[in-house]
Amino acid sequence: MLTMTKIDWRESAACRDSEPGLFFPTGTTGLAVEQIEEAKDICSSCFVTQDCLQYALRTNQEAGVWGGYAEDERRRLRKRWLAERRRAAS
Repeated sequence: MLTMTKIDWRESAACRDSEPGLFFPTGTTGLAVEQIEEAKDICSSCFVTQDCLQYALRTNQEAGVWGGYAEDERRRLRKRWLAERRRAAS
């Protein structure tokens, strides 16, 4: 019997070998702005950004850069995402 294992999207993430702290800066000013931009640069070359972003939206990841989006950007996206889900469910 042949069994196939689904590969977790995190195995293919461009950030996999990066410093985790880069994706979880403290604050939104000064050095944190540079860290966010550097994290987003890594995300821009990633093949699984949509999977990453969907995971962050589904699990309500409030901190860090996920799928190329910083915390404040993702908060706005999540509000829209939730509204779309509610509309689709009704």
